[in-house]
Amino acid sequence: MQEFHEHHVAEAAQWRATQASELQKLRRAQNHLWLNVAAYLAISVIEFYLAVVGHSQTLRADALNNLSGIISAALLLVGIFIARDVDDDDLLGQPLPEDSPQAGQRLQLTRFHYETVFTLITGIVMVGISFSVLFSGLKSLIHPEEQEIPRPITLVGAAVALVIMLGVWWLNRRAGRRLNNAALSAAAQDSLSDALTSLGTLVAIGGALWFQFKWLDGVASLVVGMFILTAGVKIFRESSLNLADYFDPQEEATFKQVIAQWPGVRDVAAIKAHYNGNMVTLDVIIAVDPEMRVQDSYRLGEAIEEQMRRQFGIVDTDVMAVPDVQK
Repeated sequence: MQEFHEHHVAEAAQWRATQASELQKLRRAQNHLWLNVAAYLAISVIEFYLAVVGHSQTLRADALNNLSGIISAALLLVGIFIARDVDDDDLLGQPLPEDSPQAGQRLQLTRFHYETVFTLITGIVMVGISFSVLFSGLKSLIHPEEQEIPRPITLVGAAVALVIMLGVWWLNRRAGRRLNNAALSAAAQDSLSDALTSLGTLVAIGGALWFQFKWLDGVASLVVGMFILTAGVKIFRESSLNLADYFDPQEEATFKQVIAQWPGVRDVAAIKAHYNGNMVTLDVIIAVDPEMRVQDSYRLGEAIEEQMRRQFGIVDTDVMAVPDVQK
């Protein structure tokens, strides 16, 4: 009993350290997203002003696209804010059982799901933006008489937007990989889409000025719109699968193979991994010798949990031992 108590204390301390590390990552991700908001706001103001001065419908559309980036970043910020709200002792007003020793951990893991929820909403926003861009491109191709040659000053707006968004994309991608943060990875794809939109705007305006080709506007819009649609669908798909409790079967097979190599494990009867935001938890059922003592099966489960944490970064592994009834 003393051994169990000591292990429980050590496991609680391990969870607090893991939680603190993840919350620190979320705080850093939040700071990056505030940088996104500032960059999108600056670009939108510059492009709107130059679009009015230079009479460019393309640049005005790009400004609206970048303005929607503020919405996407704000949604991700809300998701991270909820995930970091450790002072809230309930979930949307519904408290968890106070007598559960794992209530705090369970509540925090549930909060981490909100980051994925708002990442999914970001994908939906990107899909909506892509439809708007595609519609504008088709409309300009069908009605070329409504277009006009923009002034050269509009090239400055598109070029500034392209440079800033490439910088934001690089920072988001680097931070997303370093922090293993889905929200920043989604923001990186969003900012790359916006950078390509600005590139398409730059090419369309430049072509219109140099070659007097008004149709370049519509063609560029269609290409960029398809890219935004692809990125948005990818974000939506990955987030939906995570929320639907889907996990890569190949990774689960790797986990199963590692656990099956432990002495005393006759078979891995069942295994299921779960995403909790960016964190992974694991449920395992192992078949052991029916004569194995409870204490030995308990120690085996704890040893497996420690290996999965150390080798794969799995924050919590629940191991259930059942007797192997096969003869």
